[in-house]
Amino acid sequence: MKFLILGLAVVSTLTCFSQNWHKNFEEAQKDAQTNNKTLVLVFSGSDWCAPCIKLDREVWQSTEFKDYAAQYYALYKADFPRRKANKLSENLEKQNKGLAEKYNAKGYFPLVLVLNTKGEILGETGYQKVTPKAYISILNSFND
Repeated sequence: MKFLILGLAVVSTLTCFSQNWHKNFEEAQKDAQTNNKTLVLVFSGSDWCAPCIKLDREVWQSTEFKDYAAQYYALYKADFPRRKANKLSENLEKQNKGLAEKYNAKGYFPLVLVLNTKGEILGETGYQKVTPKAYISILNSFND
């Protein structure tokens, strides 16, 4: 019983300090506007797109990116999983398809967009084999 409680405490602590990927796009927009953050919109195929998985592992999950993003970015990942086990809710799937129609008509994966608070694209990139610090610099270069 003690181990179960300890395990739950560790998991909940890690969850509290994990990266803040918003659950819907409107929430991310509101965070960006309210807190004067850069909005980063990521189109990903989390369970089938090899470059998407690499970007997640090498950049999004890095401590350096998480620490920086918590202060400066409002993050939203428009995910398009293919496996039934990873199926999104109908509302989320509809929202992501609408975002793809507006921002990713060519269907590139991964596509990382930096948006202003009006939803206008300031810059775009994808997977690049660089350090998290270099990736942050790429994202920030679109704000200049």
